[in-house]
Amino acid sequence: MSKKLTWTGRALSWLTGLFVLTSGLNVLFFRSDDLREGFAKFGYPENVMPAIGVCAFGAALLYLIPRTSILGAILLTGYLGGAVATHVRVNDPAFIAPLVVGMLVWLGLFLRQEPIRSLLPLQR
Repeated sequence: MSKKLTWTGRALSWLTGLFVLTSGLNVLFFRSDDLREGFAKFGYPENVMPAIGVCAFGAALLYLIPRTSILGAILLTGYLGGAVATHVRVNDPAFIAPLVVGMLVWLGLFLRQEPIRSLLPLQR
């Protein structure tokens, strides 16, 4: 694959990884009133916020480290899948956001890593 696609994959990976990383930090440390209201809306008690923040932060950190990026992508898939399920459960149309982020996580890996491309070959 061309260098342009590899660099596009790297940029996409960094953007999505940093997005989830900062989201995890927000849940861990800042806990704004809007965030607390969102957790309550979805039926989550406030005491689970630190665990969810650690999961988001840890998975994103693993995703951003090249050696552990595939493990990070797998963990982010689970994390974002839970977010999609949470939104769908209360009939919230915002489920699209974590779904798109999850797809971008894998697209970034696909564009920048040969092992992923060899698992999912595209036909010409």
